Amino acid sequence: MSIFSIIFPLVFIVTAGFISTKSQFLEQQHITGISKFTFYISIPAFLFLNMAQANLHNSVSLNGFLSFYIAVVGVFIIGALIDRFLITKHSDYQRHSVFALGSSYSNTVLVGLPIIIAAIGREMIGIVFMIITFHSALLFTLTFLVSAKSEKSSFSWQQFAKNMLLNPVVLSISLGLLANVLGLTLPLDIINGLDLLSQPAIGCALFVLGANLAFYKISQNWQPALIATLLKLVLLPCLVLLLGRFVFMLEAQLLNVLILLSASPLGVNAYLIANQIKQHQATLASTVVMSTVLSGISFTLWLAFLL
Repeated sequence: MSIFSIIFPLVFIVTAGFISTKSQFLEQQHITGISKFTFYISIPAFLFLNMAQANLHNSVSLNGFLSFYIAVVGVFIIGALIDRFLITKHSDYQRHSVFALGSSYSNTVLVGLPIIIAAIGREMIGIVFMIITFHSALLFTLTFLVSAKSEKSSFSWQQFAKNMLLNPVVLSISLGLLANVLGLTLPLDIINGLDLLSQPAIGCALFVLGANLAFYKISQNWQPALIATLLKLVLLPCLVLLLGRFVFMLEAQLLNVLILLSASPLGVNAYLIANQIKQHQATLASTVVMSTVLSGISFTLWLAFLL
């Protein structure tokens, strides 16, 4: 497939969602309903079914995990330091942790997964799911660990653990992995039903992403968002490339998957964490919009370089 053929259908669906909301053809309550179906029914069915049928030999790579997560943690630390010395300019652990999250958290499900399926296919989908499973848990844990150093923190680890364990993405992948490991064979009728539920997952996810962009605006103080966007779209995938190619010597296809995952824009969940901690909300809302829009350019460049 040409790069245009990979990128255009995804941009088309995101744009359709944005226009539907911006024109008020769909109101926020409609998007909420579509989002619930997408994230609590269709995507979990898609993730469970594909994880249950994935080739586990291609799903686990220690060197792949290290290439991805060392880069992610490195950018998280760099983001925290940039906020400390260049943006906030005084010690505030809550602000530093939120900005660090906004610089390193990838929209792996809504953007990374569709790009990889379109560009590379489903052969490496198992390791994509394994990365997705630990991605949110690691970065949210780091964020709250740093934030907890602040005297203002009222964070509950018990509630956090419960939310992570019951997260529909984590839960569906974990159950699919369990079924795969145990060699469980689901009845054909169940598989067909799950397959029907999963078919709209990618399209609905991209549509909801575009629709939600209409609710976020780039703030007047856009410079911090631009810094976070550059860290996310440029520095993070470059670090994954350097580590994967020159340190851990990954095979080309696995390295391509990890770079495309890391090159994904900031996920909306990071903005929700910012709202919960009550720091850098405008910055992360701006970063969600800016990184998503600019990811069309960055993905084109990365695909041209990799494929």
